[in-house]
Amino acid sequence: MTTHVEDKAQAMVTDTEAKAVRRYTADLSAVGEPALWGFGGALALGIILICGFLLMIFWNGITTFWPKPVEVVTLKSGQMVAGEPSRLNLFRPEGAFLAGLSEDVRQQIERNDGYAERTLYRIGNYDLYNEDFRWVNAFDVDKIERDPAFFYLERQEWGPFVGRIKAVVLDDSEHSPESLGLSRLRDEQRAARARFAAIRKIERGDIGKINHEINQQRLELRRIELRNGAESADYRTQLAVSERRMAELQTEFERLQATANEIKAQDRRFRIVLEEVGGATKETQLSQIVRFYAANDLSVFQKIGIYFSRWGEFLGDEPREANTEGGILPAIFGTVVMTLLMVVVVAPFGVITALYLREYAKQGKTVAMVRIAVNNLAGVPSIVYGVFGLGFFAYTVGGSIDALFFPERLPNPTFGTGGILWSALTLALLTVPVVIVASEEALSAVPRSIREGSLACGASKWQTIRSVVLPHAMPGIMTGLILAMARGAGEVAPLMLVGVVKLAPELPVDGFAPFIHLERSFMHLGFHIFDVGFQSRNSEAGKPMVFVTTLLLLGLIVLMNSSAIYIRNRLKKKFVGSQF
Repeated sequence: MTTHVEDKAQAMVTDTEAKAVRRYTADLSAVGEPALWGFGGALALGIILICGFLLMIFWNGITTFWPKPVEVVTLKSGQMVAGEPSRLNLFRPEGAFLAGLSEDVRQQIERNDGYAERTLYRIGNYDLYNEDFRWVNAFDVDKIERDPAFFYLERQEWGPFVGRIKAVVLDDSEHSPESLGLSRLRDEQRAARARFAAIRKIERGDIGKINHEINQQRLELRRIELRNGAESADYRTQLAVSERRMAELQTEFERLQATANEIKAQDRRFRIVLEEVGGATKETQLSQIVRFYAANDLSVFQKIGIYFSRWGEFLGDEPREANTEGGILPAIFGTVVMTLLMVVVVAPFGVITALYLREYAKQGKTVAMVRIAVNNLAGVPSIVYGVFGLGFFAYTVGGSIDALFFPERLPNPTFGTGGILWSALTLALLTVPVVIVASEEALSAVPRSIREGSLACGASKWQTIRSVVLPHAMPGIMTGLILAMARGAGEVAPLMLVGVVKLAPELPVDGFAPFIHLERSFMHLGFHIFDVGFQSRNSEAGKPMVFVTTLLLLGLIVLMNSSAIYIRNRLKKKFVGSQF
């Protein structure tokens, strides 16, 4: 009897607890507590993922240019490998490869759960090895040394060289590196690079100006021929003028070419003989050595100097070695100019469209359909805009411009092909829906009382919009421009069709009239990342450049967006008192 009563009491307690739990759960559901936890968890996960991604980009990008030691690895077979250790990796040997290993190595792999360790070395010397990197298995290594006699040399062509300096030839006189001294060698290398820069200035600058003027003379003659005919007096007069000027230019060209050849002949007397770890030698001109250092004999300050020297080259020089070495100044310039051109185009069109839809258009089915179309345009794939830009802007509009204003240049197109102007217009079409929607929302947020007060004071509708509505809506409009700028700066797919190239020999700005050439192709940081990461001969060699270029692209976007946000906040602070 007692047991029955106790069981009944226990059941009542259990039932009471269950009811309490159900009431608590119902209360939680009523106030949305589980959903709140889910939303908070999703936000936290998103922030963690974004911060992790940015941290990975930042760390890999900021450490790319730090000089690493050169390890000389002696294998058990007697072969030697020298290079910078790039990364460590675990792999599982299988099949014939595992069967070919010794019994001791197989047992060691079994003790490590079937995995073995290997290191990827950047061995350089592509002209000798036909590869930039080499995996070295840990079980093949006999010993690893860091020889202070090994140098890391960055070359104008063929990538880096890892090895010793065997001899230096100065003015056709051979010296050993010990007798010459490292300080003297650096002075001679800087002098050789100065000769290299002088040759490039003559060939690209001075001779480039002559070639440009020769081409202008040819085009002027062709223009008169098309307008008046080859038998006209104007044509014969221009022909005589052009021939005299061509003769003068040819004389100047020969003089400059002789000067360049003289510097080249002098430069060939200064060479350096390099020796790789296996004893093979490579001789090259000293002017082809961009930078060199004893990789295993650097102080902290010397490493810092090399690090910032590489950053300076990266930000202020042209790319070399299939874009995997050197700088990316043309890509930085092209990205910034194209983005600013896009903003200049998209801002007035987006704001004017939003003003008409919100302030002037009669609200009805037509306006509703226009808004639906604008919202749908934001979801069109970017490559479709690229095809449209190529067909309409480049081929149709650009071809018409060439036929009307540049007939003497045909069949070579001027505006009838991809260029930075058509790229900016294409991206303006891509981003204008964002600006329209954001601008409409900003205009609708302006209190009606402010408009009525302006109209009551005698202002016209346009005066009210210009002096009252637009200033108050400007922070929201700037938000739309910020979003458009961020998307446009990172787009790549449409640019591949309407103007971006792997390497642009000429910037859109130079010293030749009209000085700004918006018809030219250009380089872009986004396409540069794609090209180096997926189109280079060795993706492993391009990986450091991918990270550092991505870091720079994110930095540029943050800088441009921060400037726009600063302006938006200033405008918001100016009108906050009258808005709220």
